[in-house]
This record gives sequence, structure tokens and C-alpha cells, in this order.
Amino acid sequence: MRGTRVEIRPAALAHNARRARALADGAEVFAMVKANGYGHGLTLAANAMAGDVDGFGVALMEEARTLREQGIGQPVLVAEGFFDQEELELARLFSLDVVVHSLWQVKLLLAHPGPIRIWLKLNTGMNRLGLRPSTAMEAAGQLAAAGMKPVGVMSHFACADDASDTTTDKQLLLAREVAERLHLPLSLANSAALIRYPQTHAQRVRPGIMLYGSSPFDWQSAAELDLRVSHRFSARLIAINDIQPGESVGYGATWTAAAPGRVGVVAVGYGDGYPRHAPSGTPAAVNGQPTVLVGRVSMDMLTIDLNGIEAKVGDEVELWGDDVDVDAVARACGTISYELLCQVTTRPERVIV
Repeated sequence: MRGTRVEIRPAALAHNARRARALADGAEVFAMVKANGYGHGLTLAANAMAGDVDGFGVALMEEARTLREQGIGQPVLVAEGFFDQEELELARLFSLDVVVHSLWQVKLLLAHPGPIRIWLKLNTGMNRLGLRPSTAMEAAGQLAAAGMKPVGVMSHFACADDASDTTTDKQLLLAREVAERLHLPLSLANSAALIRYPQTHAQRVRPGIMLYGSSPFDWQSAAELDLRVSHRFSARLIAINDIQPGESVGYGATWTAAAPGRVGVVAVGYGDGYPRHAPSGTPAAVNGQPTVLVGRVSMDMLTIDLNGIEAKVGDEVELWGDDVDVDAVARACGTISYELLCQVTTRPERVIV
């Protein structure tokens, strides 16, 4: 009855997966569905894209297990690999591709040998997870001697979405050299590299955010990339207040009216997953009419400018979706769309369209 809702659109996910397939130029496409399918629902996202991709990527063994238990039979890559022997055996039980990024994982494998599909992760400059190239070569030899030859080599780009990127080509050269020396397939490209750098596609690409209707670039919109909105967040006006010059709105009195006007109160707040740090001026839309937030976001409510807008209590306000670009909201908040999509709570009604 409150009217706060998230629309999830499986057809848009499928369309975006086909866009990734078209861009991949023959490389395998593994759709990243970690973090509950970027807030869309883990198994819903996987089922929506299953016919258009070759496999799926998750972060954690629990996510991979859920996919298998929900009947997803396609290959699944676990990007953080296993954390202990129990998870190692789960990977074998569920026939998962596991990422090996650290020497402690290599030691665990050597202590418990057995059939398993290993993607050896390289640190090519991001300095997060991954083995240095020389260490990776040594580890590959040890694993192969124990009957566990890796099935592929992978790395991750640090700056492929940066307009002034100078690191991607360097990372590509390092990773390609190791893959060629080991005679193994290579996987590098995220959404940004898939779109921007065809030379990085190699044998497997791993798109993420583009599948969920968001652009990886701040200079090019999702619509310009022919990506469709798959996640729409909306709420209802529950009050409309007149305001006079000099009067402020919300906690902290952070916004003050410069002229007479109207302010709408919207039934959504940070308790629903809307970012509390969204400043005045963050875009929204009322019945398709553009407007902006005024004042501080509360737990259950936020306020918007209704000057020049025809609106009444009960009208719909879009927080992001068709009329309000989620990337524009993210930029206003000083964050990225990934965070916005993932942090919506279970409180809003969830509707599959």
C-alpha cells in the first residue's frame, strides 16, 4: 500500500546479455551475477540470461551453490575461489571453475589433490588479488605435476573505464605473455574492456554492470550503448507542502527555499536503500517530469522540489529507471551505479515485469 517498489525486467537482462555476446566477437561470455545479481536477484538474473551466455561468474562459493541448487547447470566461475578444504570439496562436487589467486590456495590444492577446474589469477598491476607472473608460472608447474593443470589464466583491469587510461595495454601484455607460455586460454575483459578494447577479449569475457542497464563510462550513457533499463526504483508522493522563502526542509536544515514554492514528500529513504548521502539537486522524476531532491534523505522519506510540476498525493516518483538515469543519480551521490543497485533493501515491493 505504501507504493515503494523495485521493478526487475528479465527481458532487459536478456537484451543486455545479447549485446555482450555481439561485442565479444566469438569469445565465451560469462555473466557476472554476484552480489545477488547486482541487486536483481541471483537466480532471476541467471535464468534471464542463460540462453545468451556461456556461463556465470560469482564471488563466493555460497552463490555458486545457490545457482546449482536452483538448477543452473551452465559453468560457474567462483571469482574468490575457495576459502578452506570444505569449499574446495564443494567446488569439486558442483563442478565449478575456481579462481586460484594466492599461494595458500595452491598449498591447499597440493595437500588435497583431485580433479578441479582452476583459473590461475595474475596480479598484472591492480595489486588486489592475484599471483605475480613468475610466481604464477611456478604454481602452474606444481599444480600440473600433481595432476591439476590449470584450465585458464585470468586477470582484472584497473582502469579500463577511465578516460585517461594508460594501464590496460600494459596489463594485457603481462597476462597474454603468461597465458601464451602456459598454452592456456585467457580471460580479462570486464564490461568496460569488452566495449572499449576489442584486443582484450581473448577467449573469455566477464561482463558485469553493462548487463544491468548501466554504463561503465561517465562519458557515454547506457542508452547510447544500446543497453536497456533492467532495474527501476519508484515510490509515491505522500504529502505536498507549501514553503516560504527562508524556510528550510529536513534534518540539519541543509536546504532553504529562496522563493515561495511546493515540496513533495516521497515514501522512500535510506531504510529502503536509497542513499542517505544523496545531496539536494539529485535527479528524480514525478510522472515523467524531471525534478530534484531538496533537503536531507531520512530513513523513510525524502523531499523533492515540485515547483512548476503538476502533482498530487499518490503520484509516482521515479528514483531511477526509465526517466532518471541510475548513472546520473550515482554521479550526484559521488558513487557508482553498482552500489545503488546492490544496496536496495528488502523493504520495497519487488515486482518482476
